[in-house]
Amino acid sequence: MTISRRSFLGSSAAAIITAGAASRNSVWGANDRIAHAVVGFNGQGRSHINDILKESDAEIVALCDVDSNVMKRGVDIIQKATGKTPKTYHDIREMLADPSIDSISIATPNHWHSLMAIWGVQAGKDVYVEKPMAHSAYEGRQVVAASNKYDRIIQHGTQSRADAELIRDMKLLHSGFIGKVIHSRGVVYKNGNRNPIGHGKPGPVPDYLDWTLWQGPAKDKPFMINVDREKPGLYVHYDWHWFWEYGNGEIGNQGVHQMDIACWAHNRGKPAKVTSTGGRFGWDDDGETPNTQATQFTYPDGSLLTFEVRNLGSFYEGGPEAGASTNSAFGETGYWIHRRGFFDYKNKPIEVTEPAPEDLGRFRRFFNAVRSRKKSDVPVTVEDAHLACLLCQLGNVAYRVGQTLFFDGETETFVNSEEGDRMMKRDYREGFEVPDLA
Repeated sequence: MTISRRSFLGSSAAAIITAGAASRNSVWGANDRIAHAVVGFNGQGRSHINDILKESDAEIVALCDVDSNVMKRGVDIIQKATGKTPKTYHDIREMLADPSIDSISIATPNHWHSLMAIWGVQAGKDVYVEKPMAHSAYEGRQVVAASNKYDRIIQHGTQSRADAELIRDMKLLHSGFIGKVIHSRGVVYKNGNRNPIGHGKPGPVPDYLDWTLWQGPAKDKPFMINVDREKPGLYVHYDWHWFWEYGNGEIGNQGVHQMDIACWAHNRGKPAKVTSTGGRFGWDDDGETPNTQATQFTYPDGSLLTFEVRNLGSFYEGGPEAGASTNSAFGETGYWIHRRGFFDYKNKPIEVTEPAPEDLGRFRRFFNAVRSRKKSDVPVTVEDAHLACLLCQLGNVAYRVGQTLFFDGETETFVNSEEGDRMMKRDYREGFEVPDLA
């Protein structure tokens, strides 16, 4: 079945599902290649292209981007690597109507992630969606519901879940290797590549960019040129991270990776209370999100998960092996540091004899799940992806309302803040609403 561009772009979600019904959903043969499309590849999406090009049983058959310059670079990469020219799409809705595409990966700005993922599964595609899976708590719940309703594979871009050593270490933590975990901690700092972003003023949209489609579900705003830096836009193509309309700040950028590990280690589900303080210090720019943020989550049993963002400068808290952005967990009898291992409280290393499982990359695991149709083959469940994103969102809401918030995990609402509840869902542009599927 095929539908015209005019009818598709004006269609409802039901029509998208109908269009996707023609997508291939067969039992895969040994020589079948998964036909994949990449959506958004100015930044992280380039790593999607490069990683997928290494997979022998998948082929990038299409690209989608709202920037014609970015599109040309993506096409050039694939042509050089394969000698083939992928199909190109400007509007993801047109791409999703292509029944020959089996799966997609999404690496657009955050405010597009959930809607594209939902549209994707409604159109019969399996979806790899970059972190954070959702721009708001409401959106995360809808992606979980969409995964269940349409029975498609959704894998989240918190690729640490595919790390063999981490899989082994988390199994040990959950088994009581250092006793009951009472405090899980994540820290993120990027002082080497985080700087003031400058100031903006309304200006002309570059002729290579579709600003309306770039904004998508977000409120319609003027394009802002950057008056302080040699780049065409204040938001485009990276600094949208630091504006609430499009991004989630550092806690939802690099931070969601460490938040996911912290949740994984803590293994307690949703917190009962959250406090977050900080600010945007030392920088004279138009950015809205904090460059310094300390957040504490308290669980019903009194245990803690703490999270710190520091973009002004810091040090290797876990040692050089742990890296600038790292995690640690503290149990009743010892502690663990990511990439360094387990220690007792006399700081003596604890020997680990259990081997790590087979080391498979993120897209190898994704394509394995696409073939098997088993959600258990995905390294992170969509529910766990929602949890990691949710905690980032809770931290930001607590920071923005400026008070400690008490959280009802069943309803995912705040007990003591109507203002906070309003921040759990955005107002959508007409035609780009994230549907209520929960």
